[in-house]
Amino acid sequence: MPNKVKTILVSQPEPKVENSPYFELSQKHKVKIDFRPFIHVEGVSAKEIRQQKVDISQYTAIILTSKNAVDHFFRVAEEMRYKVPEGLKYFCQSEAIAFYLQKYVVYRKRKIYVGQKDFADLSPLIKKYKDEKFLLPASDQLNPDAPQTLNNLKVDWTVGTFYKTVMSDLSDLADVYYDVLAFFSPTGIKSLFKNFPDFAQNETRIAVFGTSVQKEAEAAGLRVDIMAPTPEAPSMTMALEKYIAKVNKEK
Repeated sequence: MPNKVKTILVSQPEPKVENSPYFELSQKHKVKIDFRPFIHVEGVSAKEIRQQKVDISQYTAIILTSKNAVDHFFRVAEEMRYKVPEGLKYFCQSEAIAFYLQKYVVYRKRKIYVGQKDFADLSPLIKKYKDEKFLLPASDQLNPDAPQTLNNLKVDWTVGTFYKTVMSDLSDLADVYYDVLAFFSPTGIKSLFKNFPDFAQNETRIAVFGTSVQKEAEAAGLRVDIMAPTPEAPSMTMALEKYIAKVNKEK
């Protein structure tokens, strides 16, 4: 039987909300949960964007796939001293992204179009405005769904790398041991081995969210003990709860 779980390291920033399911999990099972992002986002400079042959003043519509894309589009506009015109159209992948846009624009005065959830859900909206010139400010790890969808729609679009996913320095964790490490991206796994090339799993349980993370973990020779999402555990906290309830039962 595996050892009891007393400590968990979640490779993400600490949740800002007080009623986070992680805190409930921690209290219910008396486990210590720490948060530490294994990766972080860094902005690409206006100069580098010009080198990509992207002139943001040439576009009539912006496609936004994440809050990071929103932040970095407006950061670059400011760096380029580009006054974002009121008539610019925004196509947001989800309601949460559209809502976040209010940080930068007066909502009711703007032309904002909102998808359901996946990138492909934006297709009918983009199709309706197919004569616009679209800019997709993205990260260096762009989901292949986006280019595929836009190419199929045969619209005039350009991608610009506005931010990059970078591995964080975790050297201060060298002598810290956790019963469970929870990962949410393949880059998080890469970051673990970049920081600790000699990492040996031994008794450490690895929890992963998503099949791409599972594949990366297994390719790196890790044993995946906790998997999410599954029909019984659609979230990471539920998967952890299920596992802890099983192994922490009094022996």
